[in-house]
Amino acid sequence: MSTKRVLVAYGSKHGATAGIADQIGVSLREDGLDVVVAPADDVTDVRGFDGVVLGGSLYAGHWSRKARRCAERNAEYLRHRPVFLFSSGPVDSSAEQRDIPPVRAVAREMERLGALEHVTFGGSITARTPGVVARALVHEGKGGDFRNPERIQAWAHHIGAELGAVR
Repeated sequence: MSTKRVLVAYGSKHGATAGIADQIGVSLREDGLDVVVAPADDVTDVRGFDGVVLGGSLYAGHWSRKARRCAERNAEYLRHRPVFLFSSGPVDSSAEQRDIPPVRAVAREMERLGALEHVTFGGSITARTPGVVARALVHEGKGGDFRNPERIQAWAHHIGAELGAVR
């Protein structure tokens, strides 16, 4: 039996999304999967993967354009393998307090791709996050890192178990 290959692609290079993708990759490797973590812009062909995890940041109710474009570019092949979507978004503790339904763009992608599930994790805007909006939020005391590593790890292990069950 060969090792399953999983792509974890993320739609933004700053903030929480890339960090969440990295954490998912580490957990999936712990489960014995062969994992590639890459920016969504760099993903041109998903045919070599047994499963795909695609994440994008939420901003003003919209999902990352880079994640959406990756999904559109690879839609024909994504429909034929297990796909899991995630969002990094609220810069508060709401993602920890309750399940946040996917925003409209993510819900459309889920339906179009036949994605198995979606989860929203807390976001992160700190003094190291570039951009005018990020600096303003941090200055106003509204920034912070609201990612929960245990929740990310648990979800990744859930994906690992799901992919391990797929023959």
